[in-house]
Amino acid sequence: MVINFGAGPAKLPRDVLLEVQKTLVDYGTTGMSVMEMSHRGTDYVSLHNETIELARELLKVPENYKVLLMQGGGTGLFAAVAMNLIGRTGSADYLVTGSWSAKAAKEAAKYGKVNQVASKPVKFTSIPRQNDLKLDPNASYLYYCDNETIEGVEFDYVPETNGVPLVVDMSSNIMSRTVDIKKFGVIFACAQKNIGPAGITLVIAREDLIGHQLTITPTILDFSIIAKDNSINNTPPTFIIYVVGRVFAWIKRHGGLDKMYQASVVKSNLIYEAISASNDYYSCPVESNVRSRMNVPFRIGGPGGNETLEKEFLKGAEALGMEQLKGHRSVGGIRASLYNAVSIEEADTLSKYMVEFQAKHTQ
Repeated sequence: MVINFGAGPAKLPRDVLLEVQKTLVDYGTTGMSVMEMSHRGTDYVSLHNETIELARELLKVPENYKVLLMQGGGTGLFAAVAMNLIGRTGSADYLVTGSWSAKAAKEAAKYGKVNQVASKPVKFTSIPRQNDLKLDPNASYLYYCDNETIEGVEFDYVPETNGVPLVVDMSSNIMSRTVDIKKFGVIFACAQKNIGPAGITLVIAREDLIGHQLTITPTILDFSIIAKDNSINNTPPTFIIYVVGRVFAWIKRHGGLDKMYQASVVKSNLIYEAISASNDYYSCPVESNVRSRMNVPFRIGGPGGNETLEKEFLKGAEALGMEQLKGHRSVGGIRASLYNAVSIEEADTLSKYMVEFQAKHTQ
């Protein structure tokens, strides 16, 4: 059986895939597939609402927040966040710590003034401390990415803004630990990493921040319209939302976010410990206090990496059924993504392979 360490679209829980397979042709007593249902019919609306309520339950979303299911992925939300919020004051603060937050800042600059609140490093291997942030008290919001999928950095704190709304991209670590929703104005997460197939983005928005959209905001990105129509203003990706709901139910059955967090620590520690014990044969460029639990990048044969060894490592891993371990093209090397659906046993398989590969190539 394949072990999928892909960064996204990523592994889905096998239990969920089997459940979806069983109901693919005939859902419940409907006599049809979810893919065939009217998005305004009773059967679909019921599972649509169940998906939203499970998100609320797992994340403990307060009553004064709307849960939206939006299209366009993370990239669409880069624009949607700015279009819906930046008009409040005309400017926004962006904390750039990796490729995705850099892209978000670039997109937002089309719609207002963007202030980068910390010096942009040559390589994204650390996260600025609170005292290093030069925040504008008149900003419409402060934006950051909680976990940078490409570079493998994850925030170890929630920035303090002294009342300025906080917007966070949690695409690659949502549902992997508890979150104090009240600290945030908007949280968003595209599905294809921890919560389902590509094609939907979970958005949690505080009600007082909805309704300030720029006049150019298209309907499909307008928080106020999406909220008013319960995310069914236009035809939503119904089947994807159904699968997301099944993933949420799977998380609930397996102990909720506390259990997901505990497992994420065990899984990531298995890989980081193999790196640490390798006497620099393996190296992770990220500072230890902000190393991601979800995406572990590393090089083989020293900090700069030995591409010949890395290709051999990938070839050997694939022979053992471990897929999608190649690092992002912008940084190279190896990257193991350890989302909720990846088991501790699967992470342990990779860890043991790393030890065996080193022993074989250092004799």
